Amino acid sequence: MRPWRVLVPALAGLLLGSFVVPPVATAAEGAEEGLVLRYALDEASGATATDASGNARHGAVHGAPDWGGAAEGLGFNGTDTYVELPDNVLAGLDAVTVSLDVRIAPDQGTPYFLYGLGNTSGSNGNGYLFTTGDHYRTSLASGNWSTEQTVRRSTSYKLPRDTWKHLDYTLSGGTAVLYEDGVEVARNANVTLTPGAIGGGTTTANLIGKSLYAADKPFKGRIRDFRIYDRALTPDETAALAVPANTRGVAADTAALDLGDTTAVTTDLALPTTAGGSAVTWASSDPATVSTTGRVTRPAPGRPDARVTLTATVSRGTAPAVSRTKQFAVTVHAEYDDARATAEAARELVVRNVDDVRGNLTLPAEGAYGTTVTWASSDPAVIDPTGIVHRPRHGKGTATVTLTATVARGTARTARALTATVPELPRPQKYTGYAFTYFTGEGTADGEQVRMALSRGNDPLHWRELNGGRPVLTSDLGTKGLRDPFIVRSPEGDKFYQIATDLRMHGGASGSWDQVQRTGSKSIMVWESTDLVNWTDQRLVRVAPDTAGNTWAPEAYYDETIGAYVVFWASKLYAANDPDHTGTTYNKMLYATTRDFHTFSEPKVWNDPGYSVIDSTVIRHDGTHYRFTKDERNTSSTTPCSKFITAEKATDLRSTTYDFVADCIGKGTINQGEGPTVFKSNTEDKWYLFIDEFGGRGYVPFETTDLASGTWTPSENYALPSSPRHGTVVPVTQAEYDRLLAAYATGPAITAPTGR
Repeated sequence: MRPWRVLVPALAGLLLGSFVVPPVATAAEGAEEGLVLRYALDEASGATATDASGNARHGAVHGAPDWGGAAEGLGFNGTDTYVELPDNVLAGLDAVTVSLDVRIAPDQGTPYFLYGLGNTSGSNGNGYLFTTGDHYRTSLASGNWSTEQTVRRSTSYKLPRDTWKHLDYTLSGGTAVLYEDGVEVARNANVTLTPGAIGGGTTTANLIGKSLYAADKPFKGRIRDFRIYDRALTPDETAALAVPANTRGVAADTAALDLGDTTAVTTDLALPTTAGGSAVTWASSDPATVSTTGRVTRPAPGRPDARVTLTATVSRGTAPAVSRTKQFAVTVHAEYDDARATAEAARELVVRNVDDVRGNLTLPAEGAYGTTVTWASSDPAVIDPTGIVHRPRHGKGTATVTLTATVARGTARTARALTATVPELPRPQKYTGYAFTYFTGEGTADGEQVRMALSRGNDPLHWRELNGGRPVLTSDLGTKGLRDPFIVRSPEGDKFYQIATDLRMHGGASGSWDQVQRTGSKSIMVWESTDLVNWTDQRLVRVAPDTAGNTWAPEAYYDETIGAYVVFWASKLYAANDPDHTGTTYNKMLYATTRDFHTFSEPKVWNDPGYSVIDSTVIRHDGTHYRFTKDERNTSSTTPCSKFITAEKATDLRSTTYDFVADCIGKGTINQGEGPTVFKSNTEDKWYLFIDEFGGRGYVPFETTDLASGTWTPSENYALPSSPRHGTVVPVTQAEYDRLLAAYATGPAITAPTGR
């Protein structure tokens, strides 16, 4: 074996006073023995990946390559770019190392392969070797997926995206080892297959950037320095090979590391322990004031503000490790005395919607810095000191009320007056149509955004799509996906809140269905409107507890008994001592209350029948609340109503003991159902229940004239929008109907398919 060589200049450079390890072009030139092929992927142009091993196993570059030279390697567009290696590249190998530098694009779909070496697979494949960043794993198979022998870092871990990573897979003597950034992260000592056995030595689908399964997603990102060896590299060799990618990654992660505004710190700091794909450790010039975990101890009242330097060390790899440092200047304000505390707390006090009060207000009872807040009103008949609002009758005009907050701590008091503007109640109007908000599914790039349709007059079964069938609301927050949109009208009638699930499944963007119920969003998306056309900027509001793994299908209903909205959703709740959510649990319905969709109460369990339930919706009639919920159990002989809708009733909306009405709703007409939305006819004593036949037609309408009966008849002669999934139908006035028509160009009315 040729001795390992690493060329290291005495000092390559400095970044914010940090040492930079060897330049990327010289860090790994020594590992040459046993190379089967090596693609530096440093070409400037062309359709050939040159083999630098001397074995002349050149690769063919397909599609539209984006060449970036030695520093950036080859860019893959996620559509048609891939590299084809020669046939039989693994023939005769009883040991192997596959090594590469990779930067995965943020929008990489899943499942995907970084590379696949073997033969095209399906139900009867005959073997392959592949690596994916999804759960970061490498598998060797003699047939299709069922024969895979895998080494993986974790079932919940995914390689970080948009940062350079170095990956190695080694196999020798039945032991497979997985490395990340030159550090061993997983080992499987029970591998019985060898690379040379794949296809009996014949492999005709050896690909970089493309899966061997036709249904998988193409790779999107960049790859450089792809290598195959006929031996297992040593840990020292893999560590040295990782230096170029580690250097790039650490530099980028250091530059991106940010603590926000640290010029006036009064609370603990969140000091991240990771940045991109790097580890971060912290040092403090004054640990008594700011600890290395971010705990802040403010100087005593009357003492000067403290100034602390926090030093972050951003690192990857080991022996040789790559690290850089970055410093942050932090000013910690001294503790406020009572007078300063009440003054600052009064200044920071926020009351939502005080300039346009259309419903009850949240008047906080606690302020910042350990203060309490009491309220007085200049006109309690309009706004009382608890925030209950009685708007002027229609025709009485707008009321102006002065709300005075008294902020207290110790003997100190600070008063702050806020002017509240309360418009008169709207003129009562009849409903003359319906608006429909929905999503269309994860099958298209924009399917998980909010679309709207408008009924043809007062007919709830015939619709026209708004905005040409394109989304009317899209997401730039959270997962950037919107599912299950729901609109609730305020009891006063002239304010709307729209909420939605923060989830994007298109292309596997958020991971598998299992993963998004373990590590999914704990927040809901919220908008406000007074006309159903103009919506506020979206906001992401956390409602679920730390123990929740997901927050699905939020809906809201106004509870007159408490003067607030009850917002409910489905979450899997994990044990408090299981922070990584690795255990087994099921979905329950939770709820929290809010007056303004900014501030929510602590969540409580609303419906837990002992098995998984999701997608509740509610309607009230004659003092009874009727709740419709999806039974989420897997279908079996003992659970014949699984994957269908159950109806229950209670007089108390927030009751945890609803009475049974009916189950199996929809069975016999649809194959399975979820996402029910229920609404009353504008013209008669009839109710409609739209049930989402997921995996099939989308929404299918049912109707009844007796909610208490639990009997729902399939509607006839209906024409819904294209592929409507879990959403809401809300009745609208003529003015609202006309505004929607004017705001969105519409296509022709939808025609019902023959036979419906």
